[in-house]
Amino acid sequence: MTPRLRAEGLSLGYDHIPIIDDLDLDLVPGAITVIVGANASGKSTVLKGLSRLLKPEAGQVTLGGRNIAALPGKKVATVVGLLPQQPIAPEGITVADLVSRGRYPHQGWFRQWSSTDDAIVAQAMAATNTQQLAARRLEDLSGGQRQRVWIAMALAQDPEILLLDEPTTFLDVTHQIEVLDLLLERNREHGTTVVMVLHDLNLAARYADHLVVMRAGRIVANGTPTETLTAEIVRHAFDLEARIVSDPVCGAPMVVPIGRFHGRVPAA
Repeated sequence: MTPRLRAEGLSLGYDHIPIIDDLDLDLVPGAITVIVGANASGKSTVLKGLSRLLKPEAGQVTLGGRNIAALPGKKVATVVGLLPQQPIAPEGITVADLVSRGRYPHQGWFRQWSSTDDAIVAQAMAATNTQQLAARRLEDLSGGQRQRVWIAMALAQDPEILLLDEPTTFLDVTHQIEVLDLLLERNREHGTTVVMVLHDLNLAARYADHLVVMRAGRIVANGTPTETLTAEIVRHAFDLEARIVSDPVCGAPMVVPIGRFHGRVPAA
């Protein structure tokens, strides 16, 4: 059973400048949770805290009821995978080598590289359509290609909980849908808990089981897309006037921005 990841009274910041204050967040195992909010609302900071990439100034993050800070790093890495917004790779590394690094947390004195690892890496590259890039250096790829390679590495890690910060960055709309479909498939078929930050509210509503809406370091709404994407909440969290309609494809709420020059009845 997938362990539960939870933030309890979590406060986070950079150089003693507070970003997140006293945040409680209980992530449902086996579900897709999407975190949305305006720029600088604290979305990426929350992911860093959940993955223990950022040390809390107060409160804690628990994994399976235990403080994640007290668990061995390699053990955490076999359970929780993170794709940050701006991942860094060694210069000159090939795509195949980078994706293979996703298997490193599973290696040890009594568990060396095996044909199972080869198969998992191959599956991750096939799922992200990156097999043909295997021999190329990461820095020679386009932004969209690099993003798919990073996602392949995260999948190769085969974590029970997958945290992704803007996984659709640099991707055109076709590849955005392919990646989100892939994550949905991973969730439904493997039970992987997926937590991701997205900017596109309509894609967030379409793919999320749960939506977390943030503003200024705090959660202002937490629930199903229907419960959280209301005109009032969108106005409060994004300072945006919008109409909420039904997505004609799946019935999820769809945010239609009004703006200053549309939505008016033209003069006769």
